[in-house]
Amino acid sequence: VQLVESGGALVQPGGSLRLSCAASGFTFSSATMRWYRRAPGKDREFVADISSGGGLTDYADAVKGRFAISRDNAKRMVFLQMNNLKPEDTALYYCNTRSGPYDYWGQGTQVTVSS
Repeated sequence: VQLVESGGALVQPGGSLRLSCAASGFTFSSATMRWYRRAPGKDREFVADISSGGGLTDYADAVKGRFAISRDNAKRMVFLQMNNLKPEDTALYYCNTRSGPYDYWGQGTQVTVSS
């Protein structure tokens, strides 16, 4: 299993970013995909998830209405569109999937929201 995130950057408050995660090594179209983040000095926290077919999504309260998760099963990609970014969104963002008892993580992509 390999997950490779990209798209992180330094952005001003109120700005937008789109994160991408490229997946390989498993049956992507059957897998729920998730985004997590870890802010400096804090534990890793759930951000959003999307069902295998893309019809069901869930979000952390902190990002509801501002972030949108989506996927392209043909391209084996999952995305996180982040709008109206706030300084508290600053974190390392990780893509995640699970297979049985195992969690798989990418290396993360850094998002920094600062003026």
